Amino acid sequence: MVAPKRSEGESSEPERSEGATIPAAAAPGEPDRPAADPEVSTKAVRRKFTAAYKRRILREADECIPGGLAALLRREGLYSSHLITWRKQREAGEIAGLEPRKRGKKPAPRNPLAGEVERLRRENERLQKRLRQAETIIDVQKKLCDALGLTTRTIEQKENNG
Repeated sequence: MVAPKRSEGESSEPERSEGATIPAAAAPGEPDRPAADPEVSTKAVRRKFTAAYKRRILREADECIPGGLAALLRREGLYSSHLITWRKQREAGEIAGLEPRKRGKKPAPRNPLAGEVERLRRENERLQKRLRQAETIIDVQKKLCDALGLTTRTIEQKENNG
């Protein structure tokens, strides 16, 4: 859209005699653009901007002549708050800040020793199972010795004399 001339005292209102703005398609020297779809979707979709797009828009905004910034924002469908946020990120040197970020809770960093801990936990369970089996076998052997009248001393003496 081409903005109408403004009077000296009025900076935000168009002159009363000129009326509404001229549509962009009717402006001379500009290519015809298809009209945007006027239908509104039932679910809002959050827009994500790439770092390259943000840099390009900031560069264009810095080069704008007076009145051109509003036209740039309208053309791109942006708000002035986008520019403010992106400029702050650029000045802070946050290159990664210009990339879109995933929303929500950040995943916990993977512990490099987690695999080793899991392996040792499984080994510990396996050894505990073998220990229970060995204790059961020893208990059965003791009961068998008691039933046959053998004492552990007699068995130990036979092994030593053996």
